[in-house]
Amino acid sequence: MKRVLILIVAAATAGVLATPPAQAGPAATAGAGEYVVLYKEGVAPAAAHKAIKAAGGTILKENTDIGVATVAARDAGFANAARSQDALAGVAHNRSIGSVPKSTPLTGDALKRAVEARDVEREARKDTRTATRPGQAGGDEEPLAGLQWDMKQIKATVDGSYRVEPGDRRVRVGVMDTGVDGSHPDIAPNFDRRLSRNFTVDIPVDANGDEVDGPCSAEPDQSCQDPSDVDENDHGTHVASTIASPVNGIGMSGVAPGVSIVNLRVGQDSGYFFLQPTLDALTYAARVGIDVVNMSYYLDPWLFNCVDNPADSPADRLEQQTVITATQRAIDYAHRRGVTLVAAAGNQAADYTREYIDTGSPNFASVPGEAPYTRTIPPSCVSIPTEAENVISVSANGISGRKSYYSSYGNGFVDISAPGGDTYDTADNKIDRSKGILAAYPRNMAEQNGHLNPDGTPNVPWVIRDCDGATCGYYQYLQGTSMASPHAAGVAALIVSKYGVRDGARGGLTLPAPVTEAILKRTTDDVACPSPPAHTYVRYILQADGTFREVRATHTCEGTATRNGFFGEGRINALRAVRGH
Repeated sequence: MKRVLILIVAAATAGVLATPPAQAGPAATAGAGEYVVLYKEGVAPAAAHKAIKAAGGTILKENTDIGVATVAARDAGFANAARSQDALAGVAHNRSIGSVPKSTPLTGDALKRAVEARDVEREARKDTRTATRPGQAGGDEEPLAGLQWDMKQIKATVDGSYRVEPGDRRVRVGVMDTGVDGSHPDIAPNFDRRLSRNFTVDIPVDANGDEVDGPCSAEPDQSCQDPSDVDENDHGTHVASTIASPVNGIGMSGVAPGVSIVNLRVGQDSGYFFLQPTLDALTYAARVGIDVVNMSYYLDPWLFNCVDNPADSPADRLEQQTVITATQRAIDYAHRRGVTLVAAAGNQAADYTREYIDTGSPNFASVPGEAPYTRTIPPSCVSIPTEAENVISVSANGISGRKSYYSSYGNGFVDISAPGGDTYDTADNKIDRSKGILAAYPRNMAEQNGHLNPDGTPNVPWVIRDCDGATCGYYQYLQGTSMASPHAAGVAALIVSKYGVRDGARGGLTLPAPVTEAILKRTTDDVACPSPPAHTYVRYILQADGTFREVRATHTCEGTATRNGFFGEGRINALRAVRGH
């Protein structure tokens, strides 16, 4: 259930200041809109406020940590007027704010113009085979440990890293995602409700009137903002579970089963991720003492942000420049304050060091008529946040150790590799979802998606239930670099647990981000390029008539055995990380 949409976001934390606009609600003219405005470095807030007012804007919210404001404007010419102000560095549409066109009912087909890459994570659901659920695991293992090939591969097991360092509860991992189901029995014990925040507001429809998050529901506060312990997508819960599901006798366990999970929700229910929530979450993480942040997404609406692409309009180029600059400023703010930042490399199966054809950007309409178009992307363009400075980019590998067929790559782009699953990493090149990554699935989403029988048992083979008495948890297989990144974030959390020192200012433990990153990279297992380095992936994809369609794709690995475009500096190893060698 969702709530009635309003466009004014109340500030949740220090450093993010809410300023009442001149009038309540959205501007009423045809050119009405909201913008993210970036101040120039070193400019006093008062000067920036004056410039925004002179351009015709009204400040709704301000992030004083990095000099960013959310601004409402009644005139469509605000962006150009703001760019002419000396005190301002850039302007971008605030895509995380949707409007409800007059006389347009909140109905219609859901429109998620995500690129094909986002469907990779759920491709395993097309499989019709039945998984074999193991019996009760022996020793101290969790009941579903037998299905976790990924944890065995990186030695995050009861006989591996858990024995040396299972993770310290004082270490906090921020999950910047679609939310975290804090009630899931395999997350609740490690969920930090006090520090968790939701930085998003639900969007019923976009500027074209197409459904995004769907209608808001009539809850008492009318804020259209979900609680900070809810995930109405399921992606963030899967990520959080991979990082830190505890060893508690139910389901499975994560890479760092002893650390704390903090929900830093920046993703919409529909799976979009926008600029303003990302900026606010990064600065909040730095202020409250988050040690590691996982970012398994790219910032919408641009898959790649370019500053001089001739395919883009001048206004769109300036907007993309603002996205790059503002995000880098927030990342640097967090990195300087000890936050280790980990991000997914992407599921486009693209070599980021070569030209790429992007047909999915912009994937969200903030003005009527806006739609994706074809762009040739040179290597100078960047995917944010994974290509930002001070961010660890993680590619995905499958059960055999090969780079996953969907994982993006590139020598100098990928930093490290981690298990993300590859459901075609099989002897016959046909899909087997057990070669994906198993992690927690919110019950509310399993019910909403029709994956449960009336008695609560799963009715699809890709969902598994495990019960401890009357307490039951649900789990699902997904694949993607979104699944690889949290494995690396979990190992980073183990490193802070092992080598961190008490943080007297913010509580918990702390370790400088460059130190954490150095240990993480130094303790990987070297993985050389395949031989020959041009590797051809073959997949036989099941069709509706029962036949199989063959798909081939060749990816070329460049680099050495210790640093290359498929695996970066190597595959993570949790046991080596906590041993330091």
